[in-house]
Amino acid sequence: MQNFLKVGLAQIAPVWLNKIATLQKVLHCMEEAASNKTELLVFGEAFLPGYPFWLAYTNGAGWDLKINKELHAHYMHNAVTLEAGELDQVCDLAARLNLAVYLGIIERPKDRGGHSLYCSLVYIDSNGKIGSVHRKLQPTYDERLTWAPGDGHGLLTHPLKQFTVGGLNCWENWMPLPRASLYAQGENLHVAVWPGNLNNTQDITRFIARESRSYVISVSSLMRQSDFPEDTPHFDILQKNTPVNLANGGSCVAGPDGEWILEPIVDYEGIQYANLDINKVYQERQNFDPAGHYSRPDITQLHLNRERQTTLKTEEDNPR
Repeated sequence: MQNFLKVGLAQIAPVWLNKIATLQKVLHCMEEAASNKTELLVFGEAFLPGYPFWLAYTNGAGWDLKINKELHAHYMHNAVTLEAGELDQVCDLAARLNLAVYLGIIERPKDRGGHSLYCSLVYIDSNGKIGSVHRKLQPTYDERLTWAPGDGHGLLTHPLKQFTVGGLNCWENWMPLPRASLYAQGENLHVAVWPGNLNNTQDITRFIARESRSYVISVSSLMRQSDFPEDTPHFDILQKNTPVNLANGGSCVAGPDGEWILEPIVDYEGIQYANLDINKVYQERQNFDPAGHYSRPDITQLHLNRERQTTLKTEEDNPR
């Protein structure tokens, strides 16, 4: 069974913009997935504590609007600061369950001053160690009103049994060069996380699988008005202006031949499972390998800057 990997796709809704309650859902899902012998569990983009859906319905680009400022401040209070140990429970449980996890978070990092937010994809290995924190390179459209752009520090792959796994956030998956940087690191299991909706996943999942000759897991969240806690700032306005269903899922898995292993699932809340066979990757790489025998590094090469970007670099005084 070493050639097989069981993966779980957590297509669930967060307790929107509530870090503590959503974290409890993460831990519960991990327990459930482990009871089904899952080895890798994936959550959607920005799952902890949720996606900034309000921006599309509150005149998000309006200058100096009270509603957007107050929702942003609420978002910051519920964002995750890794340096403060706010994922320690997840890491400890991952180690106890021998379960690897990809978790989309809204990160409020101290290394950028602690007052800006990043859409980050965190990989936690089955020993409970954080292997990478990938901050979304380019927030999409109205996301730029609340998220800052990230860097290449977390563009890493990780060994998982016979597989090499990597991941990207949402529309980053449309960016050819970040994809290529993961292929070049040996990726053969690609994780694509999304806030939700079939229109995001139904085409690109199979395309990336066929391009890379890898397995591709797309995981989306759900979001309904009923998932808005009543203590959310401007709750009444949000209830009035937003649709009943903001994200319908669309989680799915494609094989390295580009065909469906698990077709997109909509309007269903729960964990879906798939068993992946590494031999299918090897079979498809016989005729195409984008970073190997079908590449021409003598003609085209990619430069990856993994430096974590910061506005402050300090030098200690020389000891006397």
